[in-house]
Order: sequence, then C-alpha cells, then structure tokens
Amino acid sequence: MSSKPIINDNEQEEAPAERYFNRELSWLSFNERVLAEASNESYPLLERLRFLSISGSNLDEFMMIRVAGLVGQVQRGIELPSIDGRTPSQQLAAIRERLSTIASDQQAIWNDLHDRLAEQGIHITDDELVSESAYRWLRDYFLEEIVPVITPQAIDPGHPFPFVTNEGMGLLFNLTREADKEKIIEMVLIPPALPRYVRAPGEEAVYISIASLIGRFADHLFPGFKIKGSGLFRVLRDSDIEIEEEAEDLVRTFRSAIQRRRRGKVIQLEIEEDFDKRAEQVLLEQLGVSDAMVIKTDGVIGFDGLDEIVDGEDRPDLKFESYSPRYPERIREHDGDCFAAIREKDIVIHHPYESFEVVVDFIRQAAADPDVVAIKQTLYRAGSQSAVINALIAAAENGKSVTAVVELKARFDEEQNLMWASQLERAGVQVIYGFLDWKTHAKVAMVVRREEEGFRTYCHFGTGNYHPMTALTYTDLSFFTANPKLGRDAAKLFNFVTGYVEPRSTELLAIAPHNLREEIYARIDKEIENAREGTPAAIWIKCNQITDQAMIDRLYEASQAGVEIELVVRGICCLIPGIPGVSENIRIKSIIGRFLEHGRIYAFANGKPMPSAKSVVYIGSADLMERNLDRRVETLIQIRNKTVHDQVLQQVLLANVLDTEQSWELHADGTYSRVEADGEPFNCHRYFMTNPSLSGRGGALELGPVPTLALRKGGT
Repeated sequence: MSSKPIINDNEQEEAPAERYFNRELSWLSFNERVLAEASNESYPLLERLRFLSISGSNLDEFMMIRVAGLVGQVQRGIELPSIDGRTPSQQLAAIRERLSTIASDQQAIWNDLHDRLAEQGIHITDDELVSESAYRWLRDYFLEEIVPVITPQAIDPGHPFPFVTNEGMGLLFNLTREADKEKIIEMVLIPPALPRYVRAPGEEAVYISIASLIGRFADHLFPGFKIKGSGLFRVLRDSDIEIEEEAEDLVRTFRSAIQRRRRGKVIQLEIEEDFDKRAEQVLLEQLGVSDAMVIKTDGVIGFDGLDEIVDGEDRPDLKFESYSPRYPERIREHDGDCFAAIREKDIVIHHPYESFEVVVDFIRQAAADPDVVAIKQTLYRAGSQSAVINALIAAAENGKSVTAVVELKARFDEEQNLMWASQLERAGVQVIYGFLDWKTHAKVAMVVRREEEGFRTYCHFGTGNYHPMTALTYTDLSFFTANPKLGRDAAKLFNFVTGYVEPRSTELLAIAPHNLREEIYARIDKEIENAREGTPAAIWIKCNQITDQAMIDRLYEASQAGVEIELVVRGICCLIPGIPGVSENIRIKSIIGRFLEHGRIYAFANGKPMPSAKSVVYIGSADLMERNLDRRVETLIQIRNKTVHDQVLQQVLLANVLDTEQSWELHADGTYSRVEADGEPFNCHRYFMTNPSLSGRGGALELGPVPTLALRKGGT
C-alpha cells in the first residue's frame, strides 16, 4: 500500500493557496469567532464583556509572537513561503488588513456593550456620572494611592526618553510652564501593579480607567504648568524567546532571555485618536516605530484589561450561572482512596465538569503514602498557586524519590517555572529541564507503590496542564490507570526525557518525536485500506490546531479514498474542506463557548460504522502541528479499557461532533458560519454540565444520553 497522497492530474499546477489555508489568517479567523461571542445575545452581558477582553489578550499574544516573527523574517531578508505560498511580507500585508477590520469590530462591540451595561447600572466611563462625594474619594485615591507610585518624567536632552516595557501603557502631556512659557513634554508610565479600572463608591457601579484618572487629576502632578494636551499609548514588543543551541547553562540563559523579552522591538503602538500632535510626534520619534503597526482609536486601548471589571463586579445576574465541578464518584465509592479506585479499574475524568482536585489528590496521597517509593511528573504549566507543586515538595520532604521535568520553554510561563524549579530543588526534588531543542509538552505523572504483589505503577495521563485555574475553564481529559503496559511505557518516556534514552519500543504509548506521527499515519492508512476494500472507514479527530502539511496531505488522501472524516478543530486549521476531488469527504467545525475546548482525541473506525466498540481511540497531548509531531515530547495513549473507550468515544467525542449551538462550520473559501440545527439543537457544554460524570455517577440527569447520529444530517 502506497503511503504517498493521491495526486490529481492537474495537482502539480495547483498553487499552495488552493490546497492550504494560511496559518496566521486562520488564527485570526479563530479570534474573530471568539470576538463574535461578545455579540452572542444568549450570553449574560458581563460574560460577553469577558469574550471581548479575551479577544484583546489573544491578539496581543499574536502580535508579540507571530507578527513579531514575520517582521523579523522580513528584516533579515528571509523569503521562506508559508504553507499557502505567501512570503512573510505578503502575510504581514494580509494580516494588517484583517487586523484593521478586527479592531473596528472590537470598538463597535465595545460601544454596544458599554451602552447595554449602563442600562444595567454598570458604567465604564470618565467621571461625568460621579457624585460630588465620590469625586472627592477619587481625588483622594489619586493623591494617596496613585501619586506615590507614578513618576512624571520630562522628555528633554537632560532626561532621555524612558524605556517603555512590553505591554506598557503611559500618558504623554504637552505642558507650558506658566513662569516662563517654556514648552515641555512629560511622560507618566502606568505601573502594571496599578489596577486598569477603579470603581468609584456609590450604589451604581461606575468604573474609571486608571489613565482617565491620571489625566483628570494631572494638574496635581504638574503645579505651575498649563496642560495644553495629552494622550494615552500602549506598546507591544517582540516577545519570542530564542535559545542558542550552544547554551551552557539553561537556567541562566532563560533568565537573561526573559529580560531581553521586556526590551524587544516595538511591534505595535496603540494611541488615542485625539493624541496631542506635538506629544505624538515625540512618541513616534523616540520609540522608533518604522516597522511597527500604529493603531489610532477613539475607544478602548487595551481590551485585555476589561476582565478586571468582569471579575470584580458582583452581579451574578449578568454572569453565567455558577458551576461547581463534581468530584469523581468512582473515587468517592472508595472513600477517597485514589489508588484503590484506579487499581480496581481504569478511570477517565472529564474536566472541568469533574473536579481537577482529584489530580491533586492523586499526588497528595502519593506524597503521604508510606508505601509510595517514587513519583515522576512533567510540569509544563502549573499556575501561580499550585497545589501540585506543594504536593511534590511534601513528597520529597517525606523521603520519596521525586523527579520533576520542568519545561522552561513554556511561553509566558518561563519565569513562573523557573521559580517553581528553584523551590522544588530546595526541597530535594530532582529537577530536570528536558531537551534544549524540544519542549516537553506531555502531561504525565507516575507513582511507584510497594504492594503485596510487588511494585505497582499508577499513571495519570492528561490532555491538559497541571494547572488548577485553567482546569476550571479548559475541557480536558485525565486518564488514570494501573495497567502495567502503560506503566512500563511511562517509565521509558521519563528515561527518554531525563537521560536521552530513546525508547526502542512501546506497548500502548506513542511518543513524539519518536513514533507518534507514524502511529497516526498507520491508522489513517488502515482507514484508506478499509475504504478501498468497501468496509466502513471513518476518522474523527478533536484537537486545537491542524497545520502540518504532511498530515493534511494524508487526510486528503483518506478523503479521496472515500474515508468519512469529521474534524473538530478549535483554532488554526490549514486544511481546506470541500475541494473537489481532494477533500469532499472532510467536514470541519470549531466549537467556541463557555469552556475552551482543549482535549485531543483521535478515533478511527477500524472496519465498523463509527462510533463502535471496535473503533480505535487515542487521547493525547499533541495537536497536528509540525512542532508537536517533530519538535516536542508528546504522548498519544491508546485506550484499551472498554468502559473508558466508550466514554471517550461515545460520550465526549460524539457530543462534540453533534454539537450545534456552539459550532462553526469551516467552508472551502475560508469563512466560518454558525451551524444551524437540523432538528433539536444540542449544546455539548450544557450536556456535560447536566449529565452523569464519566467516572460513574448515578443515573441520567436532565438531558439523558448523547443524541444518536441519526439525529445529525449527513452523519457517518
């Protein structure tokens, strides 16, 4: 059987753009879907404001990493084309055009939400609506809480232009000294420790931006000066970290790289539309923004700060109904003993519908259990307050052999992870930083326990990070097992990361960059073979991104052979569905909703109609991206336990395939449209919030079983 894609007669003449979507533009489409949720009439107002804030923080990271990378390529004269054949400069031109539209949409949505929130008694404004007493409070707050923190600085030959850090905000003032009429430009940088919005006292909520507050009371900062004009600005800088291969001390290198990030080249400058002209000229000259994107706006600068209002405002009527994750029933049935429950039967936990606390308890119990002799765990993102870290420290202090693989290259968590690594080492944990070139992205914990029959290994495999806060909003799977085969595989994985001992063979675990790509290839090829032989052939995949060209070509080949393919891809997707003769059998959708879809599931029909007990099912940490498949340490776990197999396939994955209320369908022209229910609408998030847990909780609740495929028009 050939492993090469089927090629149409005219395929050699096809431009890459006819076979692949551009990665960066696909990501912008994803953020447009996030932004669209801010206009979703079915959501409470403050949750819509949160989506607007998320769209802003998403765009910031995109600018600091992806756009910064393209700008760097252009500056170095690199003309390497993207998957769709565009040069870096062509991509930048297309991105900037789209960004202009997105910025306009953000402001329009902001104006609408601003007015709607005001109708509900939440005013996000200047001080026009503030009572006299509240005005005095704001003035006192400014003088007592803000003035001691900020530092006005004159901009002249004796006072060089101050450095503005990444994501830094500041105000420039055009002043005239009353004594001698001399004109002076002053800068006030807004320290990140200050809140972005201040709530004025009073029955109704009135929020004043910190920038407005400084501007309103600026005369207290500049006595003896007349303020002629001012302007607010915000700077984004190149924030990617590059590590030289010959780095001798990885920790020291990363500490230095984090400092360099704060001083990266300016990528984007946001300024107010009515920015004082003289001050603006000084700002542009001093920042050196020749290659940067300059955005002028008469609305909000820095949408990411709006989440402060959402989190700070106690208005449950304007937020999603509170939801408390269930603690897994299977663990409760064993009086909270994780090891007894896992020893009896494999368990899958579905976050955030089931509590992440069970993962923490797994490590805590291992730390306190006198029969546990060793704990090994990967740590990619652990959060700022991590109970998992504390449990590992307790384990080491209790005399266990504890190994932690801490990934320093986790973007924007490098500094946090350095801190955790230092604390772990001081407690006696053996800290490993993994490979210099590859990120260790796998989510694995293994516990070795002494029992009557000998040593037994308990494992946790996750599709998400050991991060207690993201586990409240990210949908992920935790798989607990005492299967000896997976225990042996996990040990080989850790030996690979800690000692560079490449596993020659594994039993149920595929490991990138060793054999994970080949494992998926083999399963796709089997479906192609089944389709050609006339037996049922289907592929269902749920992941976050699909960008790898070779993997896309393999899926094209499967489509051409007649394999029915369902892809649930939350973010970037470079695969084009519906190309005549190439991808007619591929359907792609993205789910955007209250929770962020994050789990990765790969399912293959294996000769029977999908879904069935014969389907081959995997969960893993990897998306279908070149970096995940070839430049990261990732895991793909084949689910052999019948109960867990059916739960993952016929509950989690099936519910995602059938969702209509939160789904966007991708079309061949690159546009997305909301899926329209062909019959009764189905919301997979609501289903899992109101139905029994995967770990064995009682009878069905409100919605009952997942709708059958017969309810879905065109289902496989």
